[in-house]
Amino acid sequence: MDNCILNVIIFMSIQIISQKFFDYSLTFKGYSPTTIKGYKAAIKNYCNVCKVSEIEDVTIENVRHFFYQGRTIKKWTSSSFIAFHKALIVFFRYCVAEGYMKTNPIEEIEVPKLERKIPPKLTKQESMRILEVVDNYPYSSNFLRFRNYAIFATFIFTGLRKSELLHLKYTDVDIENRSIFVRQGKGHKDRIIPINYRLAEALLKYVEVRKKAWKTCPEFFVSYTLDTGLTESGLKKLVDKINACTGIRFGVHKLRHTFATLMLEGGCDIYSLSRMMGHSDIKTTTVYLAASAEHLREQMLKHPLN
Repeated sequence: MDNCILNVIIFMSIQIISQKFFDYSLTFKGYSPTTIKGYKAAIKNYCNVCKVSEIEDVTIENVRHFFYQGRTIKKWTSSSFIAFHKALIVFFRYCVAEGYMKTNPIEEIEVPKLERKIPPKLTKQESMRILEVVDNYPYSSNFLRFRNYAIFATFIFTGLRKSELLHLKYTDVDIENRSIFVRQGKGHKDRIIPINYRLAEALLKYVEVRKKAWKTCPEFFVSYTLDTGLTESGLKKLVDKINACTGIRFGVHKLRHTFATLMLEGGCDIYSLSRMMGHSDIKTTTVYLAASAEHLREQMLKHPLN
């Protein structure tokens, strides 16, 4: 009887096992849907490249082939390599714990050293240009004008991540006390970000037209046609439109980098910036010191022999 059960387990499909892994990770480990999405992509990529479908097909050789091909043919960066490595090692670790595999083939594969690149960012003039174009675009309604301006102003003046902005609730924005409450951001961490008068004014105008449009859904930034939260695809279309109008190539994450750099240039200390960015380790924030030439220039002026 035990041998029959063992045979069933050995020949189980990776698709079936991975679905159990996703459910377990979501329910018991508390991983975010974004993390689960990354795990799905990594497992699917590995299965397609190595032509494996059963758990017994997984070997150290084809796992090494997967990473070798990614690094040499697909030209993975170190961060991409590490992301695939992390996803697969967690999945295979689950397989070993559940008895689907005897050993974890990923543990013998070393990861490359992560490059410390200066994050791409916009200049102060480019940031102002974006806000100017968003404000003066020929929209069909004031709702779109004030909503879109509020969206880009929020990115530039708070450094919110894309997912954090899309999941922002109406009750999370306290315009009167000038603060935004980020509920369960990356790493399941709550944080409060103060907002300046300019952003508070933009958010207030948006809230006024939001009420006039009878939008009552819990999300703060809402769709124009429906009473639902703004979607990721809707935000992408908006960003693409402003890219085309300004001639400035940027994504939402570049606006986050821009916020961090401008804050340092404005005199913000690294500890406060780390808290506002929601970084678990202040070392992550220090990379923006190298991105801000103006900040470094001002520090150099403090040399006593200058």
